[in-house]
Amino acid sequence: MPPEYSRPDQLPDTPPQGMSREKYARLKAEAQAPYKSLRKFIYGAVGISGAIGAFVFFTQLLAGRDVSSALPNLGVQLGVIGIVILLFRLEKKD
Repeated sequence: MPPEYSRPDQLPDTPPQGMSREKYARLKAEAQAPYKSLRKFIYGAVGISGAIGAFVFFTQLLAGRDVSSALPNLGVQLGVIGIVILLFRLEKKD
């Protein structure tokens, strides 16, 4: 016997008997966007890592130490921050 609902967007708006509306709404949101909170946590952790790295390489540039390697590394860290911002915005659209 095939399942009654094959996609999360086909789920009814009313919860099944014996389940609270809040719990049903949370489970339905999780079914429509699995691991959304985990993805946001990972984006945040990677963004913080990129910000710390950018700060370190920026201070190296200000101090004039090893400019030839600090400049590309700063660019990489700023790229990571940019990608994280883009991913957060894409996640927010859904």
